[in-house]
Amino acid sequence: MSLIITSPLRGWATTLDSVPDPVFAQRMMGDGVAIQPLGDTVVAPFDGEVVTLHDAGHAISLRSAEGAEILIHIGLDTVMLKGEGFTPLVAAGQTVSRGDPLIRFDLDAVALAATSLITPVIVTNAEAFAISRRTVDCAIGACEALMTLVPVQAEARRRSDDGTVVEQAVTLSLPHGIHARPAARIGETARRFEADVHLLNGDKRGDARSTVALLALGTGFGDEVVVQARGDDAEAALAAVVALLATDMGESVPPATSVAAIHEQVLRAGQIGGVIASPGLAMGPAARLRQAEIAVARDGTGAAEERAALLAARSEVRGQIAKRADSADGSVAAVMHAHLALIDDPELLAGAEKRIAHGRSAGFAWRGAIHDQVDAIRATGNAHLIERIDDLIDIERQLLSMLTGTPLDGHAIPAGAIVVAEDLLPSQLVTLAGAKPAGICLTRGGPTSHVAILCAGMGLPALVAMGDALDAVDDGARLLLDAEMGHLTVAPSPADAEAFTARLAKRDARREAAQAAAKDACQTADGTRIEIFANIGTVEDAVLAAAQGAEGSGLVRSEFLFLDRDTAPTEDEQHAAYQGIADALAGKPVIIRLLDIGGDKPAAYIPIDAEENPALGQRGIRVALAHPALLETQLRAILRVEPVGQCKIMIPMVANLDELRQVRALVERLRGEIGIATPVEVGVMVETPAAAMTADLLAAEADFLSIGTNDLTQYVLAMDRGNPAVAAGVDAMHPAVLRMIGETCRLAAARGRWVGVCGGLASDPAALPILVGLGATELSAVPGFVAEAKQIVRGLTLIEARAHAELALQCKSAAEVRALARAFEETRR
Repeated sequence: MSLIITSPLRGWATTLDSVPDPVFAQRMMGDGVAIQPLGDTVVAPFDGEVVTLHDAGHAISLRSAEGAEILIHIGLDTVMLKGEGFTPLVAAGQTVSRGDPLIRFDLDAVALAATSLITPVIVTNAEAFAISRRTVDCAIGACEALMTLVPVQAEARRRSDDGTVVEQAVTLSLPHGIHARPAARIGETARRFEADVHLLNGDKRGDARSTVALLALGTGFGDEVVVQARGDDAEAALAAVVALLATDMGESVPPATSVAAIHEQVLRAGQIGGVIASPGLAMGPAARLRQAEIAVARDGTGAAEERAALLAARSEVRGQIAKRADSADGSVAAVMHAHLALIDDPELLAGAEKRIAHGRSAGFAWRGAIHDQVDAIRATGNAHLIERIDDLIDIERQLLSMLTGTPLDGHAIPAGAIVVAEDLLPSQLVTLAGAKPAGICLTRGGPTSHVAILCAGMGLPALVAMGDALDAVDDGARLLLDAEMGHLTVAPSPADAEAFTARLAKRDARREAAQAAAKDACQTADGTRIEIFANIGTVEDAVLAAAQGAEGSGLVRSEFLFLDRDTAPTEDEQHAAYQGIADALAGKPVIIRLLDIGGDKPAAYIPIDAEENPALGQRGIRVALAHPALLETQLRAILRVEPVGQCKIMIPMVANLDELRQVRALVERLRGEIGIATPVEVGVMVETPAAAMTADLLAAEADFLSIGTNDLTQYVLAMDRGNPAVAAGVDAMHPAVLRMIGETCRLAAARGRWVGVCGGLASDPAALPILVGLGATELSAVPGFVAEAKQIVRGLTLIEARAHAELALQCKSAAEVRALARAFEETRR
């Protein structure tokens, strides 16, 4: 028998993916729905009992007569408010009826003080109840249907036969006791073991797997809690849970700063901050894009008919994607080929056909198969991989559109408009590009998503992770998009609009002048040679880079050859790709980064065990050295490129000198076997603080160093660049990152080695003078920015660049550095 859960709040219902907190977004506590509240009173979502009410008044859990347990958590990090702004209207143990008021809160005060007001409504005993239907992406009123739950048969866990219980006491270091986030961490840890694990606080006892049971313990800082475990792996389970409880689980750290707060000191009224996904300037009306819902029937009309419909739609969509791939180049083609691999994935088809065989419709079956894969990716906890969920959802929508005849959005955007959306799918952006929008602004998204990569490749200014403030932008509102300083101005004053128009005109004039001089060698105004290279992934990228005047390629992303396939590319296949790039760049230097697999770039044929933190695990050269056959094949393919020596080898994710020595020895052995007398340069990528701080040691044996600012930034700042909760703070202009770059250049120069920058910072116009001033002598940018980068460098003298860089190193934040960069640019107009 199903149970209807009604909304406890008036507001906007959305998915848990929208919650900027991984505990909720990754379903660590359970599945559910999130609500952006418009009302100030939480009401009971069913008839039942109040199980727990947190002392801070921000969270309440209830149990229905059927046994369903629901947690309502008002806002994020609101436990830190210690009850301020919350008025509980019930008590634990009280019986309530659907619609009874539970908590009243000060909407404005909590909104100002909390990280976010978004309110997750979670089914915490997912082993007993599953969500069969939910209401999302629409306005909802209190007591309107939010979720439908159905009971499920839980799998019996294996248990110990002897019944031995092991236990240990631990004193809690959690400053607010066990509230929602720590409860999720404890449950996640306990579920890794077969043993039964319980926590005891005085006479209260709670199952470690149950969020509600842990909340009901009523713990506080300094409480002594007894952990008990029983089962075959009880000792290991006990040790793991006790070790976790002995820490503060990060709860002593101040809450994650919101996007708005990060930009608060530098934003003016009417401005919204965001993360730069693709640099540039744009002015135009807002064109809000909303995704159309695609409804599908649950039950099919017959297995044969539904399978035929699925295969026909799949074939049509595949043809459309292939056509886009054939007519595109560079990053667009790469993303389309990734989508072809998804549409051809045999697991997706098998998952859909299995559902069809059980009587489901083609659309319902395809959606289910896609979401199986989405859940599997989410379960990894890897924020980089989670960004790729958009590609799966994209494939889902394209095929469902074909099956149902539902048109997808994106065709009515006027030319010159700035697209405003919660998020975009890659195929939507490719379609939108034909309408020639001026720029992109997204509530969600990340700077490493496929949409961000596509925008950069198209030269389309884009800001992402702008937060809920973007929701207030009206369709047609006049916008100034500054994807150089990282903000959007809504309804600008005439004076602001006039100044921005003048800035755009000067920028266009500079671009025209830059294009006219694109083929000329690049040097500063006082004669210092600075090479401007291009980051590329395909032959098409190389052709574009050459047309823009690139003096070589500072980064060939060879992993594009290895991803989205079932087997590794052969030596001949790789050689053909590298030779094509070398030919397109006509003898200019080509720096090929060795296989960079792992972390956010998995390959099906390279087994990597599940990692708690993939960004710190098997990545880059660590993977290549662990699979010597793959590495040798790639090195042979590179060494065969003619003319010999045009292609240089770059080692990713270096952390110590021994990694360089192992690759160098392998290159020398293969040179001898192939019969190559010409030396081949081997350099390292500086992406880890270890490499930056030992650059002198690396430079003593490497032929060059190149700084990958994307990864270096996340490792220096300890912020995952793929995590939307902290994405706004991941700025390579942070003084700490700039100091790492400066130190790398200084240490390498002492050994007579040149240092380049091939990360995203080399494509940021505001950063180029600083990078030159810090000592970089080669900058590798996206192909479309090469000519402009040359023009910027030509307008500098080395003396003023060094003085500017020194001021940047003394700044206290990335925002201060960007303000300094803006002032520097103003003085040169």
